Amino acid sequence: MKKTQLSLLVALMLCFVTKSFAQHKNYDIKNGFGLFGGITQFDIITDNFQTTKGDGWIGGMSATVDIPHKWYNASYGMQLSENTIGISGRTSNLDLSAKELEYKIFTAQVAFLWHAKLAGSYLTLDFGPMLQYNSDLELKDDQQENFLISNYDALTANDITDISNFNVNGAIGLTAGFSIIKFKAQYIYGFLNTLNALNTNNDLDLTGSNKKFKGNQSMLAFSAMITF
Repeated sequence: MKKTQLSLLVALMLCFVTKSFAQHKNYDIKNGFGLFGGITQFDIITDNFQTTKGDGWIGGMSATVDIPHKWYNASYGMQLSENTIGISGRTSNLDLSAKELEYKIFTAQVAFLWHAKLAGSYLTLDFGPMLQYNSDLELKDDQQENFLISNYDALTANDITDISNFNVNGAIGLTAGFSIIKFKAQYIYGFLNTLNALNTNNDLDLTGSNKKFKGNQSMLAFSAMITF
């Protein structure tokens, strides 16, 4: 009798396990690789300077993990860009006419992004953090090094080039397209103070303004990506 009961129990357990495994779905998680390039618009949001958005380029690569049974995919990658920004200045304190001083800046960003599926993999809402290294500001015209920055009496164009070189960014955007080619629009905001390094430079003459330097990076990027 005990052997019969034991046999029935084992049989029931086997049926339960078999049914459970039969109902379990297998999902193929696909990995993809993409190369992208495009154009940018760059600015530093600040009350210290009068800035003008500048144009630039962006290029990079990303690896995507396509998770069919989730509402999102994930990706990680690296992107490089060179951007320009205009800052208002003047030749001297006697010159009241504003001159635009053009700077360029190079950035390298490492990103980890989630991609919420709005229409499958054809349209996604992208968001996530970035770590960034950027160069100092580089004045494109060396002859403007001694121009004065607007709002200051003695601060020169060359004085403000040594900015902070690391940032933590937040990115949000949209990606649309098919498996081979996709188009991306992305907004990147720098959470850290890009101009903070200027606050530690005691050699700067800040006559004309007593504000601490504070500025946050703002960048728009539009790109096309080929996936493999």
